[in-house]
Amino acid sequence: MTGAVKKALVAEGLINACDTVTLTPFKSREDGSDYEVWSVDTKGLKYVLKKARGNELWIYSHYFSEKTPNVPKFIRSLSIDSQDYFIMTYEPGEDMCNCNREALTAAVDAIVSIQKKFWNACGDSPQQDFKEHLERRIKRSEYLGHPEIEEAYAEFLESFKRTERTLCHDDLLPFNVLISDGKATIIDWEVAGILPYPTPIARLIAHAEQKDDAFFYMKDSDKAFAVDHYYNTFIKDKGIPYSDYRHTLDLFLLYEYCEWIMLGNKYADCNAERFEHYKTKALQHIKMMKETKY
Repeated sequence: MTGAVKKALVAEGLINACDTVTLTPFKSREDGSDYEVWSVDTKGLKYVLKKARGNELWIYSHYFSEKTPNVPKFIRSLSIDSQDYFIMTYEPGEDMCNCNREALTAAVDAIVSIQKKFWNACGDSPQQDFKEHLERRIKRSEYLGHPEIEEAYAEFLESFKRTERTLCHDDLLPFNVLISDGKATIIDWEVAGILPYPTPIARLIAHAEQKDDAFFYMKDSDKAFAVDHYYNTFIKDKGIPYSDYRHTLDLFLLYEYCEWIMLGNKYADCNAERFEHYKTKALQHIKMMKETKY
């Protein structure tokens, strides 16, 4: 792999033939396996090489072709052994799996910065348009197995269709945000698109918990801060009432909780700890939505 990468970098004029190249794979935060993503060290410089998957190369080349704050800089695409890859800048930082208020503020500010730029943008990628995102969410509704959850989820689907859209990261888990010197960089845009605005903020906070052994740790008070900070620095200026915003966000949080419910029902694993945890969480969330007036 290293030889093929070096040959491609030389061909693109990024390095000289006599330069040494060191390739180091990044490891999955979840299970320690190798990603098809590498740090490329050469001439005292560091890049990131990534195998192109899903929507990411299209997103970088169309939306991030110029330097966009809070996103690695796209340098160019490469063909290595007949496979598509791309090179971007290496961005240092710690992920948000053990979150604090400073990191969360930077992450929300990064989401706002990107979404402001692409608010009500038109056009979907040829690989993954809005219809495909919607169909994936409709598919989840087939595996919920509880009438109260199904009813609330149907309301989410209607909200997903009508909510205003902007460029959204559709998998913004805390390990996809890097924090360095008070700045957030958002990585891994494989399933991004022009989607309803609450998509990334909901996923960022939905699976974090205030438990010492939580894989994603976040204080409940920090979650509440993030919800209000996002509204006050962005959504408020769009003329969306706070009550409407909160109800919409609550529906998008429900969608996130239904992920593990769907997996448990689909694969007959309803005794799994995550299934029971998220089913309880979803039902409590639905109860809260019915009782709370913002």
